[in-house]
Amino acid sequence: MALSKKEMRQVATASLIGSAIEWYDWFLYGTAAALVFNTLFFPDYDPLVGTLLAFATFGAGFFARPLGGIIFGYYGDKLGRKTTLIICLLLMGFGTFFIGFLPSYEQIGVWAPILLLFLRVVQGIAVGGEWGGAVLLAIEHAPENKRGFYGSFPQMGVPVGLLLSTVVFSAFSALPRDQFLAWGWRIPFLLSILLVATGLFIRLKVMETPAFLQAKEAGNQIKNPLKEVWKTSKKDIFIALGSRFANDASYYISNVFVLLYATQYLSLDKTLFLTGVSVGAAVELFTIPLFGALSDKVGRRPVFMAGSLFFVLFSFPFFWLVETQNMLLIWIALVLWIAVGHGATFAPMSAFIAERFDTKTRYTGSSISYQLSGMLIGGPTPFIATALLSWSGHYWPIALFMIILGVISFVSIFVASETYRKDLNKVSSQNNEPNTLKTKTN
Repeated sequence: MALSKKEMRQVATASLIGSAIEWYDWFLYGTAAALVFNTLFFPDYDPLVGTLLAFATFGAGFFARPLGGIIFGYYGDKLGRKTTLIICLLLMGFGTFFIGFLPSYEQIGVWAPILLLFLRVVQGIAVGGEWGGAVLLAIEHAPENKRGFYGSFPQMGVPVGLLLSTVVFSAFSALPRDQFLAWGWRIPFLLSILLVATGLFIRLKVMETPAFLQAKEAGNQIKNPLKEVWKTSKKDIFIALGSRFANDASYYISNVFVLLYATQYLSLDKTLFLTGVSVGAAVELFTIPLFGALSDKVGRRPVFMAGSLFFVLFSFPFFWLVETQNMLLIWIALVLWIAVGHGATFAPMSAFIAERFDTKTRYTGSSISYQLSGMLIGGPTPFIATALLSWSGHYWPIALFMIILGVISFVSIFVASETYRKDLNKVSSQNNEPNTLKTKTN
């Protein structure tokens, strides 16, 4: 039964708010890793080495994300999207809240970075299950001709989370440095508990998706979704994985690495840069639904490929603008990078990936594809970029790194089949063939 427009808006809002809370917690760690954790948890090392170690713990969360995708993908395909999303939200809230209570290295020694690493892994497991469920909650409820638009709502949770985390962290980073290091940095992490309570209240009111209920009633569920999706949709997993590379790296270049680059190498004020990131995230709130709606008209592939090509063409100009040290030009660079490049690749991605899998394996297939890219590219990007900068003393290897990833993503999407008119409730007729359209839209 189709939802009314009011009910569909409620579902879209629930997927947006829940996703925003999860990403607030996730990005908060990235900002703190760039500005605080090297001092508090790795003080015995050279500042650059301490930063690399802080980014290593940042990347550890990404290595935990595929595990979360497997665990919650299994339960999402067996028990339902709603229940799984509630568990993910609670787990993320636990991890983030207790980071705010962690003693520093000076207080408990080596146990401080160990506990930090543990809580980052908890965050990674939670995010590993969150994205797939939030996307399916929106897409499986949406009308067929608006899946790109409604699928963009959980994607908007990323810039909302980034905007919230950046604004809150910026406010407390304005404190005198000794106060900020002593207690100011902790408040943004502790505030997450209020956001989790809000998200939990909203998600408890949302209905289970029609596609999952139909599959459950028809007995179309399988014992091992991971084994099944690997057997039937291996090609689609690799396509989805490669399609994400440029998008994944781009966000952590602009929001984590460049923050370090601007403050430590160009001696720019961190508030200036955090403000620019906030402006970019705010503009992306408008570009994501526009690109999502456009993918409903022309297909997922053209929009997705255009965004990947943007990174190929704009990687060097992005750093040229940052190097000017001119506030306005830096803000322009960040807005274009985040709102145009990332927006065009991120908006159609949710539908592009989810539409590649059958209902019985959709949560697992979507989560694994998305999270493997985070583990291979997203998490290591700040570490790789910092190491390349240390090696070369220049930005050109980082720009070249982004260009290579942009090409990989463009090719992955180009060879993919178009799926924007696929019936998500239809089950593939053969066990070894994923149910995707075979017609390409070039």
